Amino acid sequence: MGLISQRVYDGGCHVLGIIPKALMPLEISGETVGEVRIVSDMHERKAAMAQEADAFVALPGGYGTMEELLEMITWAQLGIHKKPVGLLNVDGYYNCLLALFDNGVKEGFIKPCARNIVVSATSAKELMMKMEHYTPSHEHVAPHQSWQMKQLGNIQMQSETVIDGRFFSEN
Repeated sequence: MGLISQRVYDGGCHVLGIIPKALMPLEISGETVGEVRIVSDMHERKAAMAQEADAFVALPGGYGTMEELLEMITWAQLGIHKKPVGLLNVDGYYNCLLALFDNGVKEGFIKPCARNIVVSATSAKELMMKMEHYTPSHEHVAPHQSWQMKQLGNIQMQSETVIDGRFFSEN
């Protein structure tokens, strides 16, 4: 993430990293880029991500990336947000996960319209194009207005994009 953050920052965009205090010694090595916001826990981090981002992009990653990705997909399905959720499927990394989603539809566990929550592409350029044209087409479990902002951490809204927990916005 450091290289991506640096490139985005060098391109004139605002970079905001949100990290739980307990993970700082493990995750931050060397100089940080842009703004770093320290939060108390992972729930507060994800709430901040949901509040501050215009979109979510998952790069190939481990359990933490998967957990955050699936929570943002679930929140979209519930109607908590209407933002695009993208997978940058580098070298087919997410092929099995995408097949799992397709199987969930086939087996009746995922509504076909909810499958459209996830946008995927093999290149960043293609993914950004798809995400820019994203329009939610699935049925929400509850209307967006029924979710209380305190449920998501009472964080001020801003217009930014999240890529694996880092926020990017134009200055």
